[in-house]
Amino acid sequence: MADPRGFLTTERETPRSRPVFLRLRDWREVYEEFERPKLEKQAGRCMDCGIPFCHQGCPLGNLIPEWNNLVWSDDWRKASERLHATNNFPEFTGTLCPAPCEAACVVGINGDPVTIKRVEISIIDRAWDEGWVTPQVPPTRTGRKVAVVGSGPAGLAAAQQLTRAGHDVTVLERADAIGGLLRYGIPEFKMEKWRLDRRLEQMRAEGTRFETNVNVGVDVTVERLRESYDAVVLAGGATAWRDLPVPGRELSGVHQAMEYLPGANKVARGELDAPPITAEGKHVVVIGGGDTGADCVGTAHRQGALSVTQLEIMPRPPEKRAEAHPWPTYPMLYRVTSAHEEGGERLYSVSTVEFLGDDQGAVRALKLVQVEASGGRFEPVPGSEREIPAQLVTLAMGFVGPEKDGLLTELGVALDARGNVARDERFATSVDGVFVAGDMGRGQSLIVWAIAEGRSAAAGVDAYLTGRTVLPRPIEPTDRPLV
Repeated sequence: MADPRGFLTTERETPRSRPVFLRLRDWREVYEEFERPKLEKQAGRCMDCGIPFCHQGCPLGNLIPEWNNLVWSDDWRKASERLHATNNFPEFTGTLCPAPCEAACVVGINGDPVTIKRVEISIIDRAWDEGWVTPQVPPTRTGRKVAVVGSGPAGLAAAQQLTRAGHDVTVLERADAIGGLLRYGIPEFKMEKWRLDRRLEQMRAEGTRFETNVNVGVDVTVERLRESYDAVVLAGGATAWRDLPVPGRELSGVHQAMEYLPGANKVARGELDAPPITAEGKHVVVIGGGDTGADCVGTAHRQGALSVTQLEIMPRPPEKRAEAHPWPTYPMLYRVTSAHEEGGERLYSVSTVEFLGDDQGAVRALKLVQVEASGGRFEPVPGSEREIPAQLVTLAMGFVGPEKDGLLTELGVALDARGNVARDERFATSVDGVFVAGDMGRGQSLIVWAIAEGRSAAAGVDAYLTGRTVLPRPIEPTDRPLV
């Protein structure tokens, strides 16, 4: 145990955010550095419970009490080793994960949970600064070739595990840069891409190969893929976005979030001088109240929107844990992200009835209606229709599963009842030698689940190629989050 009275004597504290007026001028991450003495005291709040429910909240099974104790004891290098024992990319989860581990923290039953996420990112940042993160080159090679299709967190985790097991791994990515949603979906102000780039350099030094602008099923046939590799891991994500088929959807200025965000990321990275879609000088409406919607909000602020309004069909969540989400489940709460701190309005229990256009065929406004839940459906409230101005609308309503045309159709893999790629207990698909990891098999989920899926699928592939495996498998294909 770290400090036996730490959770009683030390209050929860998190880093300060940079002032809004400053951070809206750039794309840097929003949080200021957290002083090391403060961080060590925060780690000392960990109780080292007899049953650490934070393990259950984290799909990776991160050894949270162990590295909290090591940080409190000022043994940061050992803390880095324990952190990497279960997580290939703690800098990704430390910046992007919504921290279900904190929701499951025992201290959080009747108080503020331990700042697990902040301790995690601080450990990995120091590990990189001190040079403790180095390539782990396998001592021997198996001569077996594996293709990983997709370079998001699931694909990268599977690739790194399989490379370290001695296989020759090639990651195929249809975009022009490696990283999947980490690269072009996540804004810089949530995770600067140097974090991704330095991890990719480590993977290259270990022997993983990366090929971009390769759309498997289009640029490379499935037959050639199967002939060239001994095993294939499908990690292309759940990229079929949910649309909103209401009158006026065809108007210019109405875009999917993943049509809008990549251009802004390329500008932030200096790859483009100006974004193909911009919020500058416009009234912006974001439809969807989740994390992707918040990403659109923060991006629109930085582009100079006149106003930003975020819509959500669900009622406003409570500010405290409700009976429907008891500890240690992840609660639905009213959360204010850094993007929401920067301004804008959030409307709940509303539904878009129609997009209204101008004489040039561009969107000018949205017609909304208040809704209320009735019999499992949302029914409009009579007389509640109104219009709000909008010259740019982004649809951030989530994803409905993987894209079926092309790769999946040509492979002939079986799908489950939800339209995701079906897999068995080995993360293997119905096609021999083809495995699946991440959202393509699980459905839209969190980054921590993606990494856990990639690690688990890698164990299945390794066993398929060699007859046995020592690679860890943190989850089963049927595991579900505590919600």
